[in-house]
Amino acid sequence: MNRLVFLRRWLRAAVVLFAFGICGTASAAASQAGAAPVPDTMQQRVAACTSCHGAHGEGSPDSVAIPRLAGKPAGYLLQQLEYFQSGQRRHAPMEYVVRQLSPAYLREIAGYFAQQDVPYSKLPVPAVSAETLRRGEQLVMRGDSTRGVPSCVSCHGARLTGVEPMMPGLMGLSYDYLNTQLVSWRTRQRAAEGPYCMGVVANRMRESDITAVSAWLASHEPPADMHPAPASAQTEPLPGWCVMGKSGAGQ
Repeated sequence: MNRLVFLRRWLRAAVVLFAFGICGTASAAASQAGAAPVPDTMQQRVAACTSCHGAHGEGSPDSVAIPRLAGKPAGYLLQQLEYFQSGQRRHAPMEYVVRQLSPAYLREIAGYFAQQDVPYSKLPVPAVSAETLRRGEQLVMRGDSTRGVPSCVSCHGARLTGVEPMMPGLMGLSYDYLNTQLVSWRTRQRAAEGPYCMGVVANRMRESDITAVSAWLASHEPPADMHPAPASAQTEPLPGWCVMGKSGAGQ
């Protein structure tokens, strides 16, 4: 069912992009003919995004594969758009949507969604054992030194709402999305310029650990304040192999 919903939304986004091309041509022709051009509003510019991710980037209640964009750090959102454009992050619909967009346009999109502030929706969580949730809590809050896995809070902030300018929040995301992204890091369907922190972390986790972390994060109610913490809040030193530059680790 979610796959069908996602396909419909992707086709809708493709139609919107196609319409943008037509509208651009029509607008130029209308200007030459003296008619009013199509208004160039921010809502029009992000229409291909909002057709899937929601009017304010709140994510889709119908498809857990479509994440929330609202409120994430602008630097992180810009980076992910650039990664889709370069192929470092693979997802055919997103690669298609951003293929022809200019750097300035990508920055504008990232800034728009970073400023959005809308409530979170409760998402479904699969039934897992209490033992699985305890393991998830351990990995999220304390990590596992025996496997070389740092805690999630050491990078994503004490409240797991992200850290400016590049670290995204993990709260309020669906189990399926979190699980899929960790697997994507393991298989290099998702990558970063460097360091390849999340790829290292995900490959040190067992499949059961990925399930545990995804379930624990998805089962917790997001805090009232979901804004990312300021960069100064990052007090715990990162592992030596995971010192962030521009690229960041990602979620």
